[in-house]
Amino acid sequence: MSHRLVIRAEAETDITDAAIWYQNQRRGLGEEFIAEVDAALKNAVANPRQHPRLRRKPDVRRILTKRFPYRIFFVLREDSIVVFRVLHGARHDREWKKAVPAD
Repeated sequence: MSHRLVIRAEAETDITDAAIWYQNQRRGLGEEFIAEVDAALKNAVANPRQHPRLRRKPDVRRILTKRFPYRIFFVLREDSIVVFRVLHGARHDREWKKAVPAD
């Protein structure tokens, strides 16, 4: 079963801010970051249950990017995957925990 991908505004901001930072480090690196996040999201949509569950209610899971040190947090629903944060690996867990969607 294929899931619909929903990216919340907070996650979009996380991705944009990181891409801008990488782009300022080296031209083209921001686009490479976005491509890496896109690949991870495609993997999450195709195989959502293969990623570690961090919380049961709601069903929060995490996927890691391969090249960049980022964690993508999503809620697995019956018909959708809701991405709510995309955080650097050095950020504390309380950052994603306080952002878990209630709905």
